Amino acid sequence: MPPKHIHLIGICGTAMASLAGMLQAIGHRVTGSDSAAYPPMSDQLAAWGIHVFPSYDAGNLVERPDLVVIGNAISRGNPEVEHVLDERIPFTSMAALLHEEFLRGRESLVVAGTHGKTTTTSMLAWIYEVAGREPSFLIGGVAENFGTSFMVKPTSSFILEGDEYDTAFFDKGPKFMHYFPDAAILTHVEFDHADIYDDLRAVKTAFKRFVNLIPRRGRLIAFDGNENVTECVAKAFCIVERYGKSPDSHWHIADLAHADGGVRWNLHRAGEFFAALTLPMPGEHNALNATAAAALAAGQGIPATAIVKALATFRSVKRRLEVRAEVNGVTIVDDFAHHPTAIRETLRALRHAYAGRRLIAILEPRSNTLRRNVFESALVESLALADKVMLASVFKSESIPEPERLIPENVAASLRERGTPAEALADAPAIVAALAPQLQPGDIVAIMSNGGFGDIYHLLPQAIAAAHEAATR
Repeated sequence: MPPKHIHLIGICGTAMASLAGMLQAIGHRVTGSDSAAYPPMSDQLAAWGIHVFPSYDAGNLVERPDLVVIGNAISRGNPEVEHVLDERIPFTSMAALLHEEFLRGRESLVVAGTHGKTTTTSMLAWIYEVAGREPSFLIGGVAENFGTSFMVKPTSSFILEGDEYDTAFFDKGPKFMHYFPDAAILTHVEFDHADIYDDLRAVKTAFKRFVNLIPRRGRLIAFDGNENVTECVAKAFCIVERYGKSPDSHWHIADLAHADGGVRWNLHRAGEFFAALTLPMPGEHNALNATAAAALAAGQGIPATAIVKALATFRSVKRRLEVRAEVNGVTIVDDFAHHPTAIRETLRALRHAYAGRRLIAILEPRSNTLRRNVFESALVESLALADKVMLASVFKSESIPEPERLIPENVAASLRERGTPAEALADAPAIVAALAPQLQPGDIVAIMSNGGFGDIYHLLPQAIAAAHEAATR
């Protein structure tokens, strides 16, 4: 494609922002618009010098672009979408353009699954980098080893996160159906995205279709601890290698131990020792993610020595168990947890990493799954792993039909019945005002949201410092 002016509507989404950077990197002029810009992607776009209009307006398109990319969170009625349709400006989706511009003619390595996609994709990209393979990649977050969410290289391998969410208002199929994997990882299959999938059966159908895209010569690395994964891979035409804690699996985790804020384990391949692995981040779920990445890399010819070195030096992804501040002995951790299972694994990991310390969980029900009451019981089970819980109001609650809407007060009441102190408050400022005076040195505060959460990541450290100063006067 010759250089063009490409405009992205909804540019601050993780995948859209990354695509913007990729398009600019290969010579296109890129602009975009979004009404909800927040870190880390807003910071990335600013660093790349990509102009972002802070609201949606037909005036943003007065200088007619050659092509418009419409994000999957954008619907009819958006003034820019209506202008594009009225003026017959060429448009496409993120996933379709990614395939046409970057994936065609390359080896496509796709990481899919309900949980762990971003971290596992980052691990796989880092393994390739350490092995000298110089991969291109697209990750749904900022990989700290690279300091970016994407890389475009002239080499043949492209590693990317495969999202099961729909593609655009004009293409309701999953984004990963555009990626045509040569090899893939399937981490987990669970009901999620309740706004677009009616039930678990619909979710499984999407993943079965993804598996059906992998050619016979390809390879699929699939988690062994989930019966939904087993169902989804049952009719694969490619080689399937299971991974996990089952001794019968092709890739078997043994002797898992938590130490020094991380994990270590022995990995066996087809019954034989493969490598002793260490990961400087907590959580059994992260050991599973690392095992999946190691398995796919090994199958693509990367030696165990490079895999061991890469995982030992892996630095995680922003907003995945990321320590955002340490103030007066209080550690504030940010995590993108968007589903009860992810919340459970995040809190379990923090329990291991900070054993013996009080753990406070702050949750903003913001994802399209968490804003609904379909997972209310599972959410209570997950949050009960904390010593204290604070819940914010449901993000944009008016957009969820009342019978389907999560009621945070009910979650808090159920937690209190179980013996876990819990409060439901209006918003981030209210939570900060209530919590900051109660915090003590040694406390761990886990803030969980898949959005900006009212700038709580800055408000809380400031309030802790102010409360300490007031107490010591």
